[in-house]
Amino acid sequence: MGYRIEYACISHIGNCRSINQDNFICTGRYMELKNDSTEFPLTGQVPANPPSVFGIFDGMGGEYCGEVAAFIASQRASELSIGKDAAADLYDFCMDANERICKYAEEHDVPSMGTTAAMLAFTGSEIVLCNIGDSKIFRLSGGNMEQISKDHTEIAAYGKKAPLYQNLGIPATELVIEPYFSHGKYQDGDVYLICSDGLTDMVTNEEIQATVEQLPFQECAGELLKKALENGGKDNTSIILCKVQREPNWIMKLFGGKQKRDAARTDK
Repeated sequence: MGYRIEYACISHIGNCRSINQDNFICTGRYMELKNDSTEFPLTGQVPANPPSVFGIFDGMGGEYCGEVAAFIASQRASELSIGKDAAADLYDFCMDANERICKYAEEHDVPSMGTTAAMLAFTGSEIVLCNIGDSKIFRLSGGNMEQISKDHTEIAAYGKKAPLYQNLGIPATELVIEPYFSHGKYQDGDVYLICSDGLTDMVTNEEIQATVEQLPFQECAGELLKKALENGGKDNTSIILCKVQREPNWIMKLFGGKQKRDAARTDK
């Protein structure tokens, strides 16, 4: 049984920031440095096999190059090839991206810069999740919405933003980063949301779920962004939605027959 992944991706500077420090990876595409927003959602669909990677990177550091850290991570993610061990490939990505960000900071005398990473690899039969920081990944399935990523945050004082204790951009001499990994089977109709905190700080989980369940899929990313902006838009907001769909039987028969014919030619 084959599946395809329908996706929609959008990023916006928000109402209060002077630059967009978010970036993403979406079927190999990412934002160039100092590109404040995507004009429209990036939409399309890809087969679940070969594997595809989707992810959000939320740069940190204010004037200290947070957008550069997110750009370095997204650019490196565009080169990522997922093999038989997706978790190992994502782990290697994190180590390499972390090293590249630290090297940039050292070479440019930047005291502190980093980025979160929230990534999903869709393989032919399951999703493999990797995250570090507090950018979130949710799964909407069977009428339920649950966060499946892990927040790497410390306890914060009342009214304060919880500080991170893990992110990309930490020198190995200070801390060995430990990304969170998870994997599991997906099924027809499952929707996965990857987002920066510009969405979750402005829109409740209940509003997010209602939007995804009530609107046509291709309208959801734009509507969620609209809600975040209407509720204040205090931070950059980046959203990726992925919907799992079973391939129609006629497509499976078509490509199944083609594979058999190709195999017969190879045997000769």
